[in-house]
Amino acid sequence: MSPRRPPVCLTIAGSDSGGGAGIQADLKAFAACGTHGTSALTALTAQNTVAVTAVHPVPGAFIVEQVRAVVDDLGVDAVKLGMIGSPATAAAVAEALDLVPAGVPVVVDPVMVAESGARLLDPEAHDALVRLILPRATVVTPNLPEARALAGDATLDGAELAAAVRALGPAAVVVTGGHRDEATDVFQDADGTTLIPGPRHPDGAAHGSGCTHASALAAHLAHGHAPLEAARAARRVAAHAVAHGLRDLGTGAGPVDVLDVRSRTAPGA
Repeated sequence: MSPRRPPVCLTIAGSDSGGGAGIQADLKAFAACGTHGTSALTALTAQNTVAVTAVHPVPGAFIVEQVRAVVDDLGVDAVKLGMIGSPATAAAVAEALDLVPAGVPVVVDPVMVAESGARLLDPEAHDALVRLILPRATVVTPNLPEARALAGDATLDGAELAAAVRALGPAAVVVTGGHRDEATDVFQDADGTTLIPGPRHPDGAAHGSGCTHASALAAHLAHGHAPLEAARAARRVAAHAVAHGLRDLGTGAGPVDVLDVRSRTAPGA
């Protein structure tokens, strides 16, 4: 009997040279959740735990070609979208999504600000994200500041905030709890609102936590889980990654550790 084919997840996102967020975090989360990770880069960043010092956008035609290469040969069972950055990139990503078979779930992590505080979404790109990308999302996973920016209201929280974001077109929304008073994710779809509680880990490391959460959610969708079930699993995966984060790496917010690298040894050791 031949081995079971693992689900294939595709991340369309930026690269983090520090290895904590972006496609690096996505690929690690895909592997941790039992899927094969593929990638299409939207931007290269010079980045560490402290700052993003430079961003180099990838030409739109090349973004599309990366996705085409993956879809034509490996197939795709779920897509995770991360850093968009500019209106031109948003248009290219929308074109690339046309290459993905209908019905493949799409998880959108609306990356606006890095953990270091660096702005990763041009103000001009906000409209393009809302107009071209969010209506195609199976699930969108903003944190509290991102959700309020998308909703255009800095006072909203909870179910009202999730509803305001869902009104922009995604089938479901998870407002993640890392920036909320209680570390509770707020999930909402057409069936209503569900709170997903979990522990807060103030002694952990959070760089890449949003990427890890969205990628874990996409991976569980690729395995055939329903969005709410996938959101619950993603909450557990992200919390574990933060709790076991590599706080002693770098001088800023250390990277999450979804693979428990501290517990591993080199092959043959």
